[in-house]
Amino acid sequence: MFRRSSQDAPADAVTLEKPDSADRPAAQAPKGRPTPKRSEAEANRRGRAYVPKDRKEAAKDARSRDRSARERQRAALLNGDESALPPRDKGPVRRFARDYVDSRMTAAEWFLPFAVIILLLSVMRSPALTAISLVLWVVIIALIVVHSFILSFGLRKQLAQRFPDKNTKGAVAYALMRTLQMRRLRLPKPQVKRGQKP
Repeated sequence: MFRRSSQDAPADAVTLEKPDSADRPAAQAPKGRPTPKRSEAEANRRGRAYVPKDRKEAAKDARSRDRSARERQRAALLNGDESALPPRDKGPVRRFARDYVDSRMTAAEWFLPFAVIILLLSVMRSPALTAISLVLWVVIIALIVVHSFILSFGLRKQLAQRFPDKNTKGAVAYALMRTLQMRRLRLPKPQVKRGQKP
């Protein structure tokens, strides 16, 4: 009723034709697939970046990198190079704790040699030697406990004076564990002589 018929259309009306697909620019050509979401595109990009072409070669490279990193760390532990030390041994606080222990004679570093002697005495069939070994056990353990207490008290005091603004958590336990090793077997190697101030 209200529609215009084709005869009512004005004579000068221009009919719009669809552009031919051949006339379209190349950038607007259909892809044939939907555009991926950004998260999917990023995941694909990350996945492609980490997938090696040759897995055996990649594994060989990773092993050689790990070996060279271990060698660097070992060399740093032997010569005290701060830049390549493992995180457990890095920093001025840990270095001071090492130097504090290395500059002193500690009872705990003689634990292993005494333990061997005490075990040899305890396996003897003589009751007198067995009794001596038990007394030596008690003496060496008491010496280690007393000396460790004195050392930890002195180290805490020095750390509080020298590093008031730094985190010194774990430094005392680190130093006490170091006392249990014989001086020549300690890693990182001692950088101070006995009796030298750290």
